[in-house]
Amino acid sequence: MRVLSTIVLCLIGMFSVSLYAQTATDIVRKSDLQMRGDSSYSEATMKIIRPTWTRSMSMKSWTKGLDLSLVLVTAPAKDKGSASLKRYREMWNWIPSIERVVKIAPSMLSQSWMGSDFTNDDLINQSSIVVDYRHQMVGKETFDNDPAWVIDAYAKPNAPVVWNKVRLWISQKTYLQRKVEFYDEFDELVNTMTTYDVKILGGRQLATRMEMIPADKPGNKTQIVTHQAQFDFDIKDSFFSQSQMKALRD
Repeated sequence: MRVLSTIVLCLIGMFSVSLYAQTATDIVRKSDLQMRGDSSYSEATMKIIRPTWTRSMSMKSWTKGLDLSLVLVTAPAKDKGSASLKRYREMWNWIPSIERVVKIAPSMLSQSWMGSDFTNDDLINQSSIVVDYRHQMVGKETFDNDPAWVIDAYAKPNAPVVWNKVRLWISQKTYLQRKVEFYDEFDELVNTMTTYDVKILGGRQLATRMEMIPADKPGNKTQIVTHQAQFDFDIKDSFFSQSQMKALRD
């Protein structure tokens, strides 16, 4: 009887852990849907801040589902027309100054995007947090007066990702990601992203200011401020193509 009771308790414990982990995955998936919708369009300004200089650029971005995204730089003049494309598991950069498309290999995902503190993985492969990681609930904390779930995301074996672990603070009210910590394979903190200024854009709540700060570079920071956004509109898969990436203008 004691052995049977022990087995039952173990089964209940396994079920509870599974349910808890699934709840974490549901939250991450819902968070991604809240921030991107079935499709999205946004206009934003990126400011790269260094101890002795700053640089700004304007950009537009489009997404559809988990597998399609396109980012276009519209200013300054020297970078205008540069674009980044993701189609399923493949990614490319278009460099208009040399009229060349460069395929982004997995080894290039960790490289800086346009000289910022965001990587190619951060900007182009955003939905990867849903499909390439397993999720575990850590607890609950408050960030910027916003109660949040704290969830650890661990990279799945052989997943084409940069970060070995990502810790997310996801708002319990809006499902927005309010803080994200990025860790390398040695479990050392590399970058921290925080979000602020939650407003209604495109009919839904959106954190309109995002900051990425590297852990080992004092004084370095990249800020993205979103000015306009639209969600859940019809857009063809064919829009997300190399020909479109090269043809787009502001």
